[in-house]
Amino acid sequence: MKWIAALLLSTAPALAAGVVSADVVSYDTDQSFDDVIFGLENAIIDAGLVVDHVSHVGEMLERTRADVGSEVVLFDQADVYSFCSAQLSRQVMEADPMNIMFCPYDIFVAVRHDAPETTTIGFRGFPEGEMQVIHDLLDGLARAAIGME
Repeated sequence: MKWIAALLLSTAPALAAGVVSADVVSYDTDQSFDDVIFGLENAIIDAGLVVDHVSHVGEMLERTRADVGSEVVLFDQADVYSFCSAQLSRQVMEADPMNIMFCPYDIFVAVRHDAPETTTIGFRGFPEGEMQVIHDLLDGLARAAIGME
């Protein structure tokens, strides 16, 4: 795992860290939120995909913070991009129709309030097997968005 972080740091000077776990894959960069969003939108389009929905999670959490009795500001900005691939979705669902639970696929971009100089892009991890093709797709899109591809 340490060699992955070292490789990532040596290949992308703007990259602060790469985190890979069974639950999440994320990359930190010093690029602005807007630059990472622009890169992600272009990577999705370049892959021949269409954004189905953008969830403005950061805005929602801030708008409702007082309503739920919280004083904690989590994000300065945070969006989740949802999209699908007809070809890959068919492939993984023909292997196991219950893979429907993973669709649509999401990539998040966030700037945490406690780390305003860092933008994080990432996605949830997928189980071993046929879903690794989706993992590879999302990893490629996230990496392309911040100039690692």
